[in-house]
Amino acid sequence: MENVTTVDEFLLLELTSNQELQPIIFMTLLVVYIIDLFGNGSILVVVTSEPRLYSPMYFFLGNLSCLDICYSSVTLPMLMANLFSTHKAISFLGCISQLHFFHFLGGTEALLLAVMGFDRFVAICYPLRYTVIMNLWVCILLAAVAWITSFFYALMHSVMTARLNFCHSLKLSYFFCDVKPLLELACGDIRLNRWLIFIVTGSLSMAACFLTLLSYFYIITFLLLKHQSCHMLHKALSTCASHFMVVSLFYGTVGLTYIPPASATSVIQEKYVAVIHTTVTSVLNPLIYTLRNKEVKLALRRVFGRKWKLSV
Repeated sequence: MENVTTVDEFLLLELTSNQELQPIIFMTLLVVYIIDLFGNGSILVVVTSEPRLYSPMYFFLGNLSCLDICYSSVTLPMLMANLFSTHKAISFLGCISQLHFFHFLGGTEALLLAVMGFDRFVAICYPLRYTVIMNLWVCILLAAVAWITSFFYALMHSVMTARLNFCHSLKLSYFFCDVKPLLELACGDIRLNRWLIFIVTGSLSMAACFLTLLSYFYIITFLLLKHQSCHMLHKALSTCASHFMVVSLFYGTVGLTYIPPASATSVIQEKYVAVIHTTVTSVLNPLIYTLRNKEVKLALRRVFGRKWKLSV
């Protein structure tokens, strides 16, 4: 008979045991978090207040910015707090909640990137029918499907994980709560949970990635076959380049995090990649879009320049 433990809290892995590095890591994470909030918040303000950006592309960009603010807020504040805490613990309910929102927001971003790829496909390949195909209700429906589908996907993982019994050490070998490290502490039959990760999570991420890449394949094929002018080709590819950079960054870190590690060294690397995935990607998204998008940069100057004049 296994010794089942009543769980009140889990102990999280510390980022480093070196006391001298902790203030440096804290300040780095704090700066990253502030840039994330300011960068994504600025884009969110601009796309909602600037009439010239009332288009499907910027509607989805606003969704992505809102998503990135929430995504980093799920893990970063607790990571920073635990750097100076002697008791690096998270309650059972807090752990399951963190797991839920981590998968909810991560799944939404994967689906939203696929939707944004489809939006660029319609804009470039069917420009005359773009406003008809991507009307307001279609955009709202696509965004709602991404958010709602991911919510129930994450709910599946959080419910199935919460019902497990834990009979091993309650110290997670991770910086935040996720399904894989929690399963390492569970006792009893966890085959269903592992199958859900393999089948449902794998299918969702692979389908979203495939649809995103398919959109870009059709875009590139269309541009090459139509033999458009160099100016039009450059403009279209420039618009897609920023989106493709975000997609590559997102799926690159996801792949390194969830592909089974082959050695102890890769296990350590996986944990630090997970931190990068939850922090750096959210920061780079607004930088990539603003630095490569003239319309967004002009809108930022107009909106914040106008607000500055009013405050003065």
